[in-house]
Amino acid sequence: MEHQYENLDLIEEITRKDGSKYFEISNIDQNGIAELAANRGYIKRVKILQVNIARTKPLITYEKYINDTYDLQTLLNEDDWKDPKWIEWEKPKGKILDAYNMVLKANHIG
Repeated sequence: MEHQYENLDLIEEITRKDGSKYFEISNIDQNGIAELAANRGYIKRVKILQVNIARTKPLITYEKYINDTYDLQTLLNEDDWKDPKWIEWEKPKGKILDAYNMVLKANHIG
């Protein structure tokens, strides 16, 4: 199946298994994946902090990077999740990390 481009429109807080936390710019589909990962013990918790974030240039930069770099999972077929793993999205230094930080700052998170 061809990968479908996903718009990112919310910010969530992810609690790792070790109790440390990080923020992710995501969408409701990926939040569902995170909820399932939490239910299955791959992460401790996920909490939505902000919805309907503004479609700024930094958001679009980060969103394009995520779509180009990761094969975003869906919950359309839970059979795909028989042996799941949680993938924490990398934020390379430079343009991508700067864009990520600008989105968090614009939404008063971080």
